[in-house]
Amino acid sequence: MRDCWKMLVPAAAIALAGAANAEIRIAHVYGQTGALEAYAEQSHIGLMLGLEYATEGTMEIDGEPIEVLEFDTQLDPAIGRAALAEAYGDADAQIAVGPVSSGVALAMLPVAEEYERILIVEPAVADSITGENWNRYIFRTGRNSSQDAIANAVALGGEGVAVATLAQDYAFGRDGVSAFREALADTGADLVHEEYVPTDTTDFTAAAERIFNAMEGVEAERKFLFIIWAGGGNPMSAINAMDPSRFGVEIATGGNILAALTAYRELPGLEGATYYYYEIPENPVNDWLVETHLDRYGTPPDFFTAGGMAAGIAVVEAIRAAGGADDTEALIAAMEGMEWETPKGTMMFRPEDHQALQSMYHFVTEVQDGVDYGVPVLVRELGIEDMDIPIRN
Repeated sequence: MRDCWKMLVPAAAIALAGAANAEIRIAHVYGQTGALEAYAEQSHIGLMLGLEYATEGTMEIDGEPIEVLEFDTQLDPAIGRAALAEAYGDADAQIAVGPVSSGVALAMLPVAEEYERILIVEPAVADSITGENWNRYIFRTGRNSSQDAIANAVALGGEGVAVATLAQDYAFGRDGVSAFREALADTGADLVHEEYVPTDTTDFTAAAERIFNAMEGVEAERKFLFIIWAGGGNPMSAINAMDPSRFGVEIATGGNILAALTAYRELPGLEGATYYYYEIPENPVNDWLVETHLDRYGTPPDFFTAGGMAAGIAVVEAIRAAGGADDTEALIAAMEGMEWETPKGTMMFRPEDHQALQSMYHFVTEVQDGVDYGVPVLVRELGIEDMDIPIRN
């Protein structure tokens, strides 16, 4: 699998002098090619910015230079598994970060356990990563399906509310609906229909008809179709074109990358909960991220840029606290319960399952002059204390 390993050319053009002999080797194992390429690029830029921010631009920890190695999973679980083994084995990386896809992440988890080295999962979402398939070498800075689901259930749920779901038929979609179903039950709302379609679906006509038929006879004050989706296909615009308001149905969804928010412009007033939007958090880390990203790339940081940065900062804080990168047990001890500052504010690795607890944001979409997408405007921040995230392992 040598072909999947390449030495990093830093996204932020930071020279890694002496990296060939670096004592600290970080592997970024992520899907650089394929349907989630945009997510991957954001994640990598964020990781590099996080390392830069946490080391104050030196790219060193306690005098030791950081070497970052990139591996392309190609969104293939088998390639991802082999790439991580390559990273830990031949490349001797002490810590790995990634991947983008939940399916690839699940294939990679046993490799971290086999090599007894840390894997920081960012941004793969499936609950089972820090649930039934988890092992003690896995930490996750990305949010999980339960955090998405509980935040959206709080935003949408309540007495007199009926909800149907549309999701992709794989770990991300099914875990997301499962967690949403569980969270929604506590709000008094009713989940009346679940619809799953292949990940590459582009024609949503049949799925929408089944959803509308299920919702048509339901008596409720508000009816939502909650969509859980990643990658291409744009089901929201396709279904909105079918005029769900004929059946009294409102489309709802969580946050997404800026490119995907163009579809939100068609739906002013759309509600949901998001992981990140660059104008929402108010803290020094996010201020630095926004200013730096605008200066270097001419665009604001995106959804997964913030997550990548959170992972980069976590890497530096963990290595500092452990006194180096070589002792995995010292790293685990340092990271369990560790709190650190991110573009989203304070995150904390829960000791029981190493899931990062973090804020989410209830939003409503606004159409604003000069902005070509629907802007998620904050309704309220949902802090760590506002969400009871289940421990599923």
